[in-house]
Amino acid sequence: MQAIQARITKGINFGARIPTCDNSGAKVIKVFGAKGVKTVKGRMGRCGVGDLVIASVVKGKPEMRKQTVMAVIVRQKKEYRRLDGTRIKFEDNAAVIVKDDKGSPKGTILKGAIAKEAAARWGNISKIARIVV
Repeated sequence: MQAIQARITKGINFGARIPTCDNSGAKVIKVFGAKGVKTVKGRMGRCGVGDLVIASVVKGKPEMRKQTVMAVIVRQKKEYRRLDGTRIKFEDNAAVIVKDDKGSPKGTILKGAIAKEAAARWGNISKIARIVV
């Protein structure tokens, strides 16, 4: 996992339901934690593009439902600023289910665009991405 080259505004709260953009079998996941996020006691955590989150599968194939999975956030609606001064936001929130901490994706096809920050941090996801924005 590498550092991100942007000022990512954390736009996804814990408890949010996010659609997945891969063919792993999960359709919607519910985020309940993230690696490396520390907050004040009693405050809800948040995550953004490129973060590794821990989630449960809410909708999907019957064998995937009610499973705890790890995922990487690849798109978010909340705009964030890149170092060159441009601001970027996507049409929807999306995540990719991964197998391990290294970020190897469980699915083989990614639908839609992937943020450049997520692709730079997670090389295995960028290998199978069609569009990197």
